[in-house]
Amino acid sequence: MNEHRDLSLGYSPCPNDTFIFYALVHGLIPLEGLRIRQRLEDVETLNRLAVEGALDMTKISYHALGHLRQDYVLLRSGGALGRGCGPLVVTRTPGTMDELRGKSIAIPGRLTTAALLLQLQGEGYGQLIEMPFHQIMGAVKDGSVDAGVIIHESRFTYSDEGLFERIDLGRWWEEETGLPIPLGGIMMRRSLGIRIAHLLENALRQSLDYAFAHPEEPEQYIRRHAQELSAEVIRSHIQLYVNDFSRDLGEEGERGVAELLRRAEERGLIPPCDLPLLLPRNP
Repeated sequence: MNEHRDLSLGYSPCPNDTFIFYALVHGLIPLEGLRIRQRLEDVETLNRLAVEGALDMTKISYHALGHLRQDYVLLRSGGALGRGCGPLVVTRTPGTMDELRGKSIAIPGRLTTAALLLQLQGEGYGQLIEMPFHQIMGAVKDGSVDAGVIIHESRFTYSDEGLFERIDLGRWWEEETGLPIPLGGIMMRRSLGIRIAHLLENALRQSLDYAFAHPEEPEQYIRRHAQELSAEVIRSHIQLYVNDFSRDLGEEGERGVAELLRRAEERGLIPPCDLPLLLPRNP
């Protein structure tokens, strides 16, 4: 690439994303003529921007990716997938999921993987109320909703708020499929081509490797975007959501994503797509 080409990149201000993308967006990773213009937004805003076609590359909920496979391809690096890290359904009192059928449930956006998992786990959860993820626990506590699907750092703090877990949707998924839970990935416009896809996959791996090799360097950047999270919660967040799957999905990760999308397609929750989810690996 002899001339500079701008590339718009969306990711969230959550610690796992700012940790992964720090080196990439600070010019520490060679990009062979690409220039990154980053945009930080919450996950559901990123999902909606992607639906509008506003970004060349973005962090995306796998649920949203299911609606966008015709125009975007999944990259193997930079995502959030693992075990013991799925969304939780919480309420003010202990009980079962069956008791929540027909009740109001707050979700962090209709295109989030959390919302998709809720529907895949069972049916009859019809009164879904969208709100920013950081407002959900408060809405459950004050009785504005009967239950809430919580994500991100809320899984570390819900019990401190006096709330009770009804189900761990990630644990349900793992027991149901034996596969890791796919939460969010990085997707790129198909029209950018395989060469740029390979370049970006490699750059994302290098950016993550840089963060692991110099963990103190991104700290200020992470804290600046982490709102009021404590250092302990930030550390726990990164340890939970950044792992080997973030570096490369690998065969097991790819099977997890494919199974999630297959089940969603089978239930009519996402449209079918005949294009490959991923491009061939760089030889």
